[in-house]
Amino acid sequence: MGAEVSAQSYTREQRQRYREKVRQNLDVFERMLTQSSFEFERPMTGLEIELNLVDGDQQPHFHNAEVLEAIADPGFQTELARYNIELNVPPRPLPGDAALELEHDMRASLNAASSAAAEVGSRLVAIGILPTLMPEHYEGDWISANNRYTALNDSIVGARGEDVYLDIEGPTGERVATYSSSIAPESACTSVQLHLQVAPHDFAPHWNAAQALSPVQVALAANSPYFFGKRLHAETRIELFSQSTDTRPVELKNQGVRPRVFFGERWITSIFDLFEENSRYFPALLAEVTDEDPMAKLQAGIAPDLAELRLHNGTVYRWNRPIYDIVGGTPHLRVENRVLPAGPTIADVLANAAFYYGAVRVLAAADRPVWTKMSFAACEENFRRAARDGIEARVYWPGFGEVSADELVLRHLLPMAHEGLASWGVSDDVRERYLGIIEGRATTGLNGAEWQTRAVAHFEADGHERRDALRLMLGRYVEHMDGNEPVHTWPLP
Repeated sequence: MGAEVSAQSYTREQRQRYREKVRQNLDVFERMLTQSSFEFERPMTGLEIELNLVDGDQQPHFHNAEVLEAIADPGFQTELARYNIELNVPPRPLPGDAALELEHDMRASLNAASSAAAEVGSRLVAIGILPTLMPEHYEGDWISANNRYTALNDSIVGARGEDVYLDIEGPTGERVATYSSSIAPESACTSVQLHLQVAPHDFAPHWNAAQALSPVQVALAANSPYFFGKRLHAETRIELFSQSTDTRPVELKNQGVRPRVFFGERWITSIFDLFEENSRYFPALLAEVTDEDPMAKLQAGIAPDLAELRLHNGTVYRWNRPIYDIVGGTPHLRVENRVLPAGPTIADVLANAAFYYGAVRVLAAADRPVWTKMSFAACEENFRRAARDGIEARVYWPGFGEVSADELVLRHLLPMAHEGLASWGVSDDVRERYLGIIEGRATTGLNGAEWQTRAVAHFEADGHERRDALRLMLGRYVEHMDGNEPVHTWPLP
């Protein structure tokens, strides 16, 4: 959910002081990259998964405070809207059977949480966009009781100076074109975030590799085809998140001002490139200032918190975000991969994670890496196509030209993911289970978005109106989700 803040609004003086402090933090961070010791001897991976709450009729259930109280587990936290919660999985090393143990632990945690949520009339759903969500659901008290969310909402809408405009059209011509007086539609976008701890000198190749791989991740895992009752992109979450948090009025868009949800515009040579861009190009949304003197702490041999720089970084929504953090007094760096939707099952989520960690390791270590043979613009176009078309997307890849995403996975990236996981020391059982799921998905062409679309088409063919078809589809989805069999094996209604 990001760091909590103490205020819901800020004065001009607070914003000016905050900008100065971010710049000071950035100078100290630059020095740390050349002088400080970062933790990376035992690379750790972490995972966050955002969840929706629904009632017995598959409608959004705006009771996350009561659900979290019933769950009573600090691993579950609030999210933007009152029908969202988030599960944070503690970091752990990759080698051996760790992923199988993680699947067991996550299923146990979610089962316990589901039982507790049922006591207050709620069910947990892991899905990219809740398909039964409709405009009228935002007419009431939708936002979670949290200063950070209120401050973000007010800052984003205030920066625009006008209502948020959403305009997304799907491949069949269905379209959502509407205004919103708040960032409420952002809450529809529930995701999985993957963290990978890396050394400072390894950050740039891992970030570049993650950027290059992101379109294929999105194509394989697309799970967000419906929003406000319309069939839009296979992974509508990408465009919806971009539009619903856009701080730019039309005139600033026309001037080429960078969007707050930022794919990027170039390959990088250092993590510093990203933090510097964030402070140079993006005005503050939150302006919490601490009393820390980061230079004094650094000179005293203590890792500074750099709280202002980290807070600002958390309000620039890169699809692959740089992270600076401190654990046990030692600083470390992470690549946070944010492109994946939640769901459909924990098995699918961990398969997506295994594919990412394995493929990124090999891509980052290549003698002549893929980003030296592909323009950044081509990579961004791949990302746009993947979100729109999902598993049927065609992407450009050096050595293959334009190729379907599933063919690229089967012929090139899946063997690479096997190699990468093996070099991490991941067991054969883990590789066979999770990369076998990726192979099955690519072979069948059936991911979450495809299953949802086909299921809704079936119910509509039986005479159901769209809203009822979405409700029936989601009911079947939740049953299969709880069974934890990968989505490519789910039967259609």
